[in-house]
Amino acid sequence: MRAALTWRDKAEQCIYDLAFKPDGTQLIIAAGNRLLVYDTSDGTLIQPLKGHKDTVYCVAYAKDGKRFASGSADKSVIIWTSKLEGILKYTHNDSIQCVSYNPLTHQLASCSSSDFGLWSPEQKSVSKHKTSSKITCCSWTNDGQYLALGMFNGIVSIRNKNGEEKVKIERTGGASSPIWSICWNPSRDERNDILAVADWGQKLSFYQLSGKQDGVRLGTIGEQSSWVWTCKVKPDSNYVAVGCQDGTISFYQLIFSTVHGLYKDRYAYRDSMTDVIVQHLITEQKVRIKGRELVKKIAIYKNRLAIQMPEKILIYELYSDDSSDMYYRVKEKIVKKFECNLLVVCSDHIILCQEKRLQCLSFSGIKEREWLMESLIRYIKVIGGPPGREGLLVGLKNGQILKIFVDNVFAIVLLKQSTAVRCLDMSASRNKLAVVDENDTCLVYDIHTKELLFQEPNANSVAWNTQCEDMLCFSGGGYLNIKASNFPVHQQKLQGFVVGYNGSKIFCLHVFSMSAVEVPQSAPMYQYLERKMFKEAYQIACLGVTDTDWKELAMEALEGLEFETAKKAFTRVRDLRYLELISSIEERKKHGENNNELFLADVYAYQGKFHEAAKLYKKSGHENLALNMYSDLRMFDYAKDFLGSGDPKDTKMLIKKQADWAKNINEPKAAVEMYLSAGEHMKAIEISGDHGWVDMLIEIARKLDKAEREPLSKCAFYFKKLDNPGYAAETFMKVGDLKALVHLYVETHRWEEAFALSEKHPEFKDDVYVPYAQWLAENDRFEEAQKAFHKAGRQSEAVRVLEQLTHNAVVESRFNDAAYYYWMLSMQCLDIAQENEQQKTEMLQKFHHFQHLAEVYHVYHSIQRYTEEPFSFHLPETLFNISRFLLHSLTKETPLGISKVNTLFALAKQSKALGAYKLARHAYDKLQGLQIPARFQKSIELGSLTIRSKPFHDSEELVPLCYRCSTNNPLLNNLGNVCINCRQPFVFSASSYEVLHLVEFYLEDGITDEEAVALIDLEVPRLNKRENKWQEMMSDHAQSLRLDDNTDIIEDDDPFTAKLSFEQGGSEFVPVIVNRAVLQSMSRRDVLIKRWPKPLRWQYYRSLLPDASITMCPSCFQMFHTEDYELLVLQHNCCPFCRRRIDESNQ
Repeated sequence: MRAALTWRDKAEQCIYDLAFKPDGTQLIIAAGNRLLVYDTSDGTLIQPLKGHKDTVYCVAYAKDGKRFASGSADKSVIIWTSKLEGILKYTHNDSIQCVSYNPLTHQLASCSSSDFGLWSPEQKSVSKHKTSSKITCCSWTNDGQYLALGMFNGIVSIRNKNGEEKVKIERTGGASSPIWSICWNPSRDERNDILAVADWGQKLSFYQLSGKQDGVRLGTIGEQSSWVWTCKVKPDSNYVAVGCQDGTISFYQLIFSTVHGLYKDRYAYRDSMTDVIVQHLITEQKVRIKGRELVKKIAIYKNRLAIQMPEKILIYELYSDDSSDMYYRVKEKIVKKFECNLLVVCSDHIILCQEKRLQCLSFSGIKEREWLMESLIRYIKVIGGPPGREGLLVGLKNGQILKIFVDNVFAIVLLKQSTAVRCLDMSASRNKLAVVDENDTCLVYDIHTKELLFQEPNANSVAWNTQCEDMLCFSGGGYLNIKASNFPVHQQKLQGFVVGYNGSKIFCLHVFSMSAVEVPQSAPMYQYLERKMFKEAYQIACLGVTDTDWKELAMEALEGLEFETAKKAFTRVRDLRYLELISSIEERKKHGENNNELFLADVYAYQGKFHEAAKLYKKSGHENLALNMYSDLRMFDYAKDFLGSGDPKDTKMLIKKQADWAKNINEPKAAVEMYLSAGEHMKAIEISGDHGWVDMLIEIARKLDKAEREPLSKCAFYFKKLDNPGYAAETFMKVGDLKALVHLYVETHRWEEAFALSEKHPEFKDDVYVPYAQWLAENDRFEEAQKAFHKAGRQSEAVRVLEQLTHNAVVESRFNDAAYYYWMLSMQCLDIAQENEQQKTEMLQKFHHFQHLAEVYHVYHSIQRYTEEPFSFHLPETLFNISRFLLHSLTKETPLGISKVNTLFALAKQSKALGAYKLARHAYDKLQGLQIPARFQKSIELGSLTIRSKPFHDSEELVPLCYRCSTNNPLLNNLGNVCINCRQPFVFSASSYEVLHLVEFYLEDGITDEEAVALIDLEVPRLNKRENKWQEMMSDHAQSLRLDDNTDIIEDDDPFTAKLSFEQGGSEFVPVIVNRAVLQSMSRRDVLIKRWPKPLRWQYYRSLLPDASITMCPSCFQMFHTEDYELLVLQHNCCPFCRRRIDESNQ
């Protein structure tokens, strides 16, 4: 720090006080009984102010710059405006000693010998407070809360805004050391207010709330020939004004030299004169090292930091080797006063420079080595090296540049130039030296040859790039200059000095602040690219360029076939497309391909320079690649131009590719035409088919030759898909694909054409009838489906379908349908038995089983409806007969879905209603042993009780009669539906289930069915009675009754009824067997024949009451009373059992 006198003036009277206007433009001076107003810039007296009658002792300016106040020995205070006009005056009882404005409220404190007053513009009066001693000086705190008063008796009194005393500081000197000057620390950065107190005993003290603290003497500003009464600092600047006893006014500028040090990215500088801040220029971290003495010099190197103070040098080291570590600790102290111009620190030494002399000291302060130079040392820098053997670069005023090693007493002269050295730097590899001389010229030398490589003007400092050998930067004239190799300089605006250059960061010192400026290295990179120096350009790019620059470098390197550099650059910008290209080229090179023109053509093609690529492809003899490129890019016109009148095969291929493109860009019509012209029929057909252009397909199909099966088949496929079976059929006929034609008819359900085709070609019978049968089955046309399955020879499938349908009907309680399906199943089994000799026995068993089930489910349907539905559809007698029939049919096992409870319940209710009380009681008793649903529970319990009141017998009218032996059978028959006497099976009406007056008879051996029918049809009338006798015949296995017509005894009775009523012994059933004569004598209308198909025998029944008409269904052979049958047919338009429609033929 040094002080420079800016201007000086002399007044006629003693200067007791002075004050700066807050903006620093004016200086108010108290001189005698006047105020003098000076211009601070050049010391011109602006205006003297008269207002006081006696000596002016004090003056103060308000912080807002609107007014100032002066106090005088005439006991008055005058308030002046900034326009230098007096506006107000007030008085005290004694002379005014000091005045001070509150920095925030602009309240004025005026202090006299006996009291002090507080006045503010909004107050009419001045509030005054007495003091015990004369007040010599006063000062407000920064926040305007407290006022410190310095007393003549050595006491400091701290008052609040209202004038009340809060703190009293009694100093050791007491009354012998009056307080002469007092001031609060003006810095707003300090958290605590610090009070500086100067007394008559030449002592300066500093106080804060926690107690007294020491101050540090920094230096002398200036020496005067007379006693200094007052000095003030110009606001926000480094200027100080001093007023003296003899009237001298001195205006000084304080010049603070920059005390700092830099090593790579660490910068250390002085702050607040006593502190050192170390800043990491990359991470922007800062650490403050607090000191209690003036910092004179700073040096930094790697992990070392040296700080010189007036009486010692402190050496610090980093806590760790981490490059980002910012914590320093004291390593050594050299307690010794040193005078030096420059200070340098190394790993184990400090270097002091004093004019021509260099001294090397150890950290313990022992001088180890000394070098004496020929001229003044202007610049010194550590250029690295092993610990204890570092090298120094020294520049002298006489132009000499030396290299000194700290462990060597001999200095090495690197070179000598004619001009003095201002700044030096050595390149990273230590091959080049950059010097800035006193003429602001930057000179670059080759260290080994001493040759001047180049020089540049307007330089004040220079730095080599630590990461790139050929790059340096220098500053000067407000510009930053970057130079790479021997290329022209690249300039950009920059204030300050360049002190370091690391990668893309330039460290710049501007006034007192160091900053790291990010500089893109684009300009030097492009300079290298222009000269095709790709590797060097890549090194520059690594220091820091934009993404665009990286892409440019990558492209240039690729075009220059410098694949290694291009690969790295494309990796940097993550361009996978070009990386794949480079990779493929490298693979091709490995396989011995070395045609650079071909490689470059590929590169141009990737870059979009298609015509250049095509030329190179042609030049290298790869026209096909050019053609592929143009066609891939859909540049068909260029491709045609390129081809000219070339090979027709290539032209065809081009048309095909053009068609592909037309298809992809949604121009299908154009694509179809192109495909057809290129002979690509399949693709044309596919596009036409996908777009549903039937006309186009017809045109193509008709033009195609029948030998072209695949395209024609494709046409047929699309005709079928587009619902044009006629054209599809035409196409199949053209190809002669009959099987496909059959499938077409089947899929489109054109059965007539399919049947006609299968008639001509029986091998397709299965292909027609099986799908037809399935279609019928799906459409619930089961009878037709059966026929179709038969025609296709797929009986087992028919059976399986029906079995599943039957099972579903039972599970879903559709018992009527179940009966129908079982009947159909039985007939199906009969057909299989007829056709398949091996399965005959099994199928006949199934036939009888399914016939039985059909009858059972048919009957149970009525029971289920009676128990489940609210209204009955049958007469009580019918329900009674049905229940009995069902119970008699369920002697062995109960089929799925049939409930014995429902059957017994219906029987019990109908028996009771019709007077069959015994049977009803029996049914109720049976029900007690079964699990009864809750809904019947109450009804059954009530019925069981009420039936007890009825007589224990059944009504005679209900008892069934056997028409063969005329025996009355019980209502409940343990044998089932057969006579208990003759064992003749009863024949029931399939509607009312009454016993019909029919007796089954069998033909005598040797009589065929056809002969029997012929004999019955003869109906020979009997003219005389013949005595026929029943003859009982016994054989090993059977007992039979025979009507013997050989006797000549003539009887009048019907031979069938003559001897039927007899008591039959034994438990076996004896069938009725008739001979030819009896058959001949039977009336045709009395005989009913069940004409079962083979292998079953026909069944013959004789009606014993010819007047009561019975009708038999010609399909299922179920018997009905004719009136019942006719009524049911009218209701349902079909047989109630087999659902044969009445309009169907009897076949």
